[in-house]
Amino acid sequence: MFVWIFLVFGAILPVGIVAAVLGYNFQIALYGLETNEPLSLIGILLIILFLLKSIVAFGLWTEKKWAVNLGIIDAISGIVICIFIMLIYPFIDNTPGFSVNVRLELILIIPYLIKLNKINTDWQSLTLLIR
Repeated sequence: MFVWIFLVFGAILPVGIVAAVLGYNFQIALYGLETNEPLSLIGILLIILFLLKSIVAFGLWTEKKWAVNLGIIDAISGIVICIFIMLIYPFIDNTPGFSVNVRLELILIIPYLIKLNKINTDWQSLTLLIR
């Protein structure tokens, strides 16, 4: 199901990029990073993350050899960003007060990473047999 969600996001991504270049602002958020300005530093980072997720989704859907390895990179980057947002970002954020947000995305990302690691060897050997 997540494959389809990120495939749809990947299909919408070019429209969002064109809208941002034309000066339209819209909200974009992932892993606790959020912005209303898609051409800001955080906005560009989020666009790159959504692009990565859509490429991984396409690769897994079409069973490409590189898909699992790129998915592992995607999962690790998601975990690192979530941990950064939870533990480090509150100290460097300029908003008044202090708050720690527990990122619930980790509940999905960690099993995703474990599953990708388990199927990595089988996936690589199957793609060699198909060739």
